[in-house]
Amino acid sequence: MPLSVAIGGFGAIGKVVAQALDRGIEGLNLAAVSARDTARAESELAAFARRVPVVPLEGLGAAADIVVECAPAEHLRDIAEPALAQGRTLVTLSCGALLDNEDLVEQARRHGGRILVPTGALLALDAVQAAAEAGGIRSVRMVTRKPPTGLEGAPYLVENQIRVSGLTEAKLVFTGSARDAARGFPANVNVAAALAMAGVGPDLTTVEIWADPCIDRNTHRIEVEADAARFSMQIENVPSLENPRTGRLTPLSVIALLRKLTSPLAIGT
Repeated sequence: MPLSVAIGGFGAIGKVVAQALDRGIEGLNLAAVSARDTARAESELAAFARRVPVVPLEGLGAAADIVVECAPAEHLRDIAEPALAQGRTLVTLSCGALLDNEDLVEQARRHGGRILVPTGALLALDAVQAAAEAGGIRSVRMVTRKPPTGLEGAPYLVENQIRVSGLTEAKLVFTGSARDAARGFPANVNVAAALAMAGVGPDLTTVEIWADPCIDRNTHRIEVEADAARFSMQIENVPSLENPRTGRLTPLSVIALLRKLTSPLAIGT
């Protein structure tokens, strides 16, 4: 029997994932979505081949085997707790918020659920996880550069009265741990949290964030020193037209993960 999928959040990420499921992914069916603007979501779903209901966030777990969380970070528990309590698989993009809600992992263990974090906009996760198996990672550093519009409104910038509009050259706006980066930029650097969880943890992973008016892509460079390997990787993601804080690659990563769940052949760890 196909597995059913519900999507929490129907914005730049959730809509792309829903459309892919509607077009067809072997072994999976779109069962429900949740959206802040119910009327708008229902209108857009009218064009889908198969109509599905728009349900409250807390109802997603009852609607499907797999729940994809791509809502604002403050809604993580609203989606995760009911889904995990029913033993569902949770695919979460708010992995920055997961750092401050680690009890959800125990809930998943207790109820037979799972929490999956897609690779998203970061190339290096597979290599970092592999290096971590040997326990010999000495340092993990990430340098993120984004167009200023992709950082505007971040809590860290607001709290520290850091302006990024009108810049004529790159400006370093944050340096610190992945944990602090995830808290200060919840809509911007979930990749830092994912990198931290794959490697040496959120307090030992260091992050720099730059607002750069000279670029038009979200750029992440990863530098890792480990016993098994020394490597660096850089990716330049095209920002989403609907939401410049996220890249176009992010929903595609979710789709790739969903395909892997039911495919007879899976590539990568």
